[in-house]
Amino acid sequence: MSDLPFTLDQLRILKAIAAEGSFKRAADSLYVSQPAVSLQVQNLERQLDVPLFDRGGRRAQLTEAGHLLLSYGEKILSLCQETCRAIEDLQNLQGGTLIIGASQTTGTYLLPRMIGMFRQKYPDVAVQLHVHSTRRTTWSVANGQVDLAIIGGEIPGELAESLDIIPYAEDELSLIIPVVHPFAKLETIQREDLYKLEFIALDSQSTIRKVIDQVLSRCDIDTRRFKIEMELNSIEAIKNAVQSGLGAAFVSTSAIAKELQMGVLHSAPIEGVIVKRMLNLVFNPNRYRSKAAEAFSREILPQFTAPGWNLEMLKTSRKPVMVSTVDVGAHNFDDDD
Repeated sequence: MSDLPFTLDQLRILKAIAAEGSFKRAADSLYVSQPAVSLQVQNLERQLDVPLFDRGGRRAQLTEAGHLLLSYGEKILSLCQETCRAIEDLQNLQGGTLIIGASQTTGTYLLPRMIGMFRQKYPDVAVQLHVHSTRRTTWSVANGQVDLAIIGGEIPGELAESLDIIPYAEDELSLIIPVVHPFAKLETIQREDLYKLEFIALDSQSTIRKVIDQVLSRCDIDTRRFKIEMELNSIEAIKNAVQSGLGAAFVSTSAIAKELQMGVLHSAPIEGVIVKRMLNLVFNPNRYRSKAAEAFSREILPQFTAPGWNLEMLKTSRKPVMVSTVDVGAHNFDDDD
């Protein structure tokens, strides 16, 4: 072929239809008319001489050729975005975009503070925070859709070799109880006292719940003996339930700073037990690292680190290498931490 049989706009339209499931919703998301979308798809199919959609059902379904084009199209669009951001960097942080990924706990309670500090120093840099499961976030780093991520869950094994995974900061888990609970008057409680409490927890299938159970197990706390009175689907709901006197819970210390300051929750120390887990920084060493990402790494990350953490661990001297992105479409992203 002397000329490419598709344009970037056509690839964007194909991606939008696949994501939205219909031509109409794709047109709405791209702020164009539905006839314009249909015409572009018809032109694309004519230029490639293959059908890209099965048009028999109510939802727009990609054919095998459509899936293949989408897979390569996402990689092409990702590299185009990376190219634009590299060019924006020439303005020396007078613009550009920083994209940060986070799992649920870090994205809700840690990253907003870090981003606030960064924005005070670099108000012209647009910052995007993508909060998803650890699995989805690390795949986004692998695909170059996210500059860096701070996550608390387990890294998918298939990505461990291709990413820089750096222990970053310890996240302590606190036992919270209602301020009117008798244990709130004690300086510390004993390990055995835990089995006398009524607990509020996340859903048993939640990966955050599994991570908490694993961390507690390493501290010789048998969560199978806990009296689980209620299961809720968010940390905020759990905090409100504990505050209302409905039970106790283990949550990240970073999630309760405001409530402890206001005196509406009590954090109960356990004699001889400190429950901690490690948060990890995740980078893709083979993708372009923007000046905004470099500035965030150099000026903001060290202010929230664990003792002994070294800025040199970020390997900021690595040169960008152009590589193909990882196909993210075939992976199932469960909600987790």
